[in-house]
Amino acid sequence: MKLPLNNFLLFILISLSFICVSAQNITSGNAESEVVIEKQKKKKNKKVRLPNIDLSHWKVTIPEGTGKGGAISVEPPEILDYATNEILKPYMYNDSTKGALTFYAYPTTATTANTKYSRSELREQMVPGDDNVNWTFKQGGTLKAKLSVDDVSRDKNGKYHKVIILQIHGRLTNDQKELIKQKDNNAPPVLKIYWQNGKIRVKTKKLKYTNVNAIGILHEEAWTDDEGFNFEEEVGFSKFQIEVKVTDGKMVVSLNKTEFAVYDDFNMKRWGVFENYFKAGNYFQSRDEGSFAKVSFYELEVKH
Repeated sequence: MKLPLNNFLLFILISLSFICVSAQNITSGNAESEVVIEKQKKKKNKKVRLPNIDLSHWKVTIPEGTGKGGAISVEPPEILDYATNEILKPYMYNDSTKGALTFYAYPTTATTANTKYSRSELREQMVPGDDNVNWTFKQGGTLKAKLSVDDVSRDKNGKYHKVIILQIHGRLTNDQKELIKQKDNNAPPVLKIYWQNGKIRVKTKKLKYTNVNAIGILHEEAWTDDEGFNFEEEVGFSKFQIEVKVTDGKMVVSLNKTEFAVYDDFNMKRWGVFENYFKAGNYFQSRDEGSFAKVSFYELEVKH
C-alpha cells in the first residue's frame, strides 16, 4: 500500500527528529562522562603534602592522661610515628591538604606540672629522649617557624581565647636544683609568644630586684612578667613567620621579617645563669567549657 505524499514526508521528518534527539543525548552523555573522568584524573593526580618538620629532636605533650601533672608525652623515636599513633592522632596530626602539622587542644584534667592549662606542644630535646641536655644564652639558638592559627573558640564577651604558640623555657641544672632545694628542674619561661585576637604578643621576664644575688636569682619568685609587646601586623587566621634569635645577653623576635622586638638589657644578661629549651605548638590558655584551639605548623627549624 502506498502512503500519500504528505504522510510520507511527515514520517520522514519525525524519523529525522528522533535521530537528532538521540544523537544529542549521546553527545551530551559523552560530554558529561568526559567531565567526570577529568575530575577523577585531577583528584587522582592531586599530591599529598606533608609538613617540612624534622621531629627527631622534639617530644610532644598532649592533653591526655590521668589528671594534673599526668599529661602524656611521646619522645623520639616514637614521635616519628605520630601519624599512626592512635593516642596522638586526636591532638597532633597531618593536614595533607595544607601541608601542615596540626596541634589541637581543649581543656582537660590532664595538665603538666605548674600549670592549669592543657597543651598539645612540642618540647626541644638537643639529645633525643633526654631532657637534661639544654642550652644557655651564651651558646645561643635560633628558631624559625611558619604557622597559622586555624580555629579558636571565643569567650563569653566574644573575644577569641588566647593561645601560646612558641616559648623559650628556663631550666635549672641538677646542681642548681639541689642548691635551692627545689623538687624539680623547672625555671620560668623567659619568652612566651601569644596569638591574641588575631595579633601576636610577646611576653618576657624581668627581675623584681636588680641586685638579687647569685642564689636568689635561681628562684622563680625573683622574676616577674614584663609589660609585653604587641606587633602591629594583624595575622588573623593567615600564615605568618616567626623567628627567635638568642645570643649572649640578647634576644630578638621578628614577625614576617618586617617587625622586631629586641631585648638586650641587664635582665637578658643575668638570664644567662639558666639553661633553656624551645617549645612550639598549642598551649591553650582557657578553661572555659567547650573551648578549643587548632594551630598548624608548616615549617619549624632550630639551630644552635
